[in-house]
Amino acid sequence: MEPKLLLLMVVEVVVLTVGAAASADYVRPPPRKTLHFPWTPKSSSYPQQVHISLAGAKHMRVTWVTSDKHSPSVVEYGTSPKNYTSKAEGENTRYSYFLYSSGNIHHTVIGPLEDNTVYFYRCGGEGPEFQLKTPPSQFPVTFAVAGDLGQTGWTKSTLDHIDQCKYDIHMLPGDLSYADYIQRKWDTFGELVQPLASARPWMVTQGNHEKENIPLLKDSFVSYNSRWKMPYEESGSDSNLYYSFDVAGIHAIMLGSYTDYDEYSDQYRWLKADLSKVDRERTPWLLVLFHVPWYNSNEAHQGEGDDMMTAMEPLLHAAGADVVFSGHVHAYERSKRVYNGKSDPCGAVHITIGDGGNKEGLAHKYKEPRPEWSVFREASFGHGELNVVNSTHAFWSWHRNDDDEPVRSDEVWLTSLIGSGCLAENSRELRKILSSP
Repeated sequence: MEPKLLLLMVVEVVVLTVGAAASADYVRPPPRKTLHFPWTPKSSSYPQQVHISLAGAKHMRVTWVTSDKHSPSVVEYGTSPKNYTSKAEGENTRYSYFLYSSGNIHHTVIGPLEDNTVYFYRCGGEGPEFQLKTPPSQFPVTFAVAGDLGQTGWTKSTLDHIDQCKYDIHMLPGDLSYADYIQRKWDTFGELVQPLASARPWMVTQGNHEKENIPLLKDSFVSYNSRWKMPYEESGSDSNLYYSFDVAGIHAIMLGSYTDYDEYSDQYRWLKADLSKVDRERTPWLLVLFHVPWYNSNEAHQGEGDDMMTAMEPLLHAAGADVVFSGHVHAYERSKRVYNGKSDPCGAVHITIGDGGNKEGLAHKYKEPRPEWSVFREASFGHGELNVVNSTHAFWSWHRNDDDEPVRSDEVWLTSLIGSGCLAENSRELRKILSSP
């Protein structure tokens, strides 16, 4: 063999060996199948798909489904097991989707409730006793964050890992059930998440898989709006697709990527009105969630958020948004503080976390070279945890689902803009936007 050819072969072996060693740190597990939900008979008034959400100051909305349309929308609750000292009655709704007819979907608001307190409750006057814990009124407070959940084996792994987290609220930036017009999958999703969603409030916003519209036949978001009622009325919104809520020292804004968002839209006008009421002394942190990311270096869904970003990013920047969460891209990515396409110390940290466990798989391909604003990116299933420690500091961690163990793969301390001087610098810009017609 010629010496030159031998040298090339040796170099190739060395390169392959080094490359294998570099990638051996993590071998991504294979996809997992959609979960199977065996049918179990229950009485027609038995409460199913129980989940809770915040419903204004010191109140919680309890939602459940029964097949009996005459079952009462009543919740009994108290701070001791089997000892219900309070009772509330709510409303119920149903919907049809061609040959499918939903069960009776009950929404009942309970309260006023004490902060950071365990309550025991029963839905509809029968069935099992559930247990919930209200969020604290002061720091620290912890959020679990995972989007694009679906109903696969990886979804179950993600939920199991979230269950190990000592969190107060779950935030989900769109794409819940992946029912995709098959309405019974909304029922199985409700069954899947009930153990977690009945115990801690789930605050969700819509994604593209919630639309389920058929032109001239079915409006968008009928299933989503019927089943996952959020505190839009309590926050002055006219639509369940966008709203806000306060918890401890955080003001969280949930926006809709799939409803009008230009400066003449109802959503934009509501957002201006909502931000005008924010008191950063009382809520020093400003969090924002929506489905389609604005800052995304993955090849998947490139540019889909550009129009919304053009319309709304100047407003959120002027208001001093601290962290923006999104989903849609089935991978994880964290940015520096960024605004107008580049790093900016007064911009928001953008986190894409659409990797909860969906049926479509992961988005493996990233754009090269990496944008200067992108800090960490990886195509793996997982969830995030945001522990807001005080008015100025929060600890963010992303936990990869590695062989069923929640491995902490990315972590960073975040500081709010409250003490940075950015809010004072941006106040003139904010006043100008808020005063415009």
